[in-house]
Amino acid sequence: CTGTGELAVCLGRLAPEGTRIAAVDFSVEMMAEAMKKREAGRIGFLAARAGKLPFRDGSVDLVTMAFATRNINISREVLSGTFAEYNRILRPGGCFVNLETSQPSSLLMRKCYHVYVKLIVSTLGSLISGTRAGYSYLARSIPLFYDPTALAGIIREAGFHEVRYGRLCFGAVAVHQAWKKPG
Repeated sequence: CTGTGELAVCLGRLAPEGTRIAAVDFSVEMMAEAMKKREAGRIGFLAARAGKLPFRDGSVDLVTMAFATRNINISREVLSGTFAEYNRILRPGGCFVNLETSQPSSLLMRKCYHVYVKLIVSTLGSLISGTRAGYSYLARSIPLFYDPTALAGIIREAGFHEVRYGRLCFGAVAVHQAWKKPG
């Protein structure tokens, strides 16, 4: 789910020289946009689905995903299966990092956040972009997505050895880190 490649480009700036970075997405059109970026030269782009990746077992050090987990959340089973696929390709001790919208723990903050997404994000996003579909999807999917504890449980179900998370933006966003069991 590399999309327009922002995270891959960022990782490319931070990674030591010689690090191989693969950006994977099922949308060739999105990857075409990513390839236009100046820094895209050191990134390999692959067309594939998140649940069926073209990598050998234990061949990857790090898997990252940012604001795309909701898109593969067709069901809890599909999501867990996708996370299991990430676990499969990670080397022993390898890490999965997931950045996604979440649910604030405070009921008041959660209600305010959902109203904000529905009224402000959806409306402004539609006005700025000229399309309503993507932003109405956000307004529908964000309130239904897992809180960080539940998402951590799904990641554990997928076979990860250790899972931690931190909340950002008053809990509206969560960063999960999960490690494959060491050899």
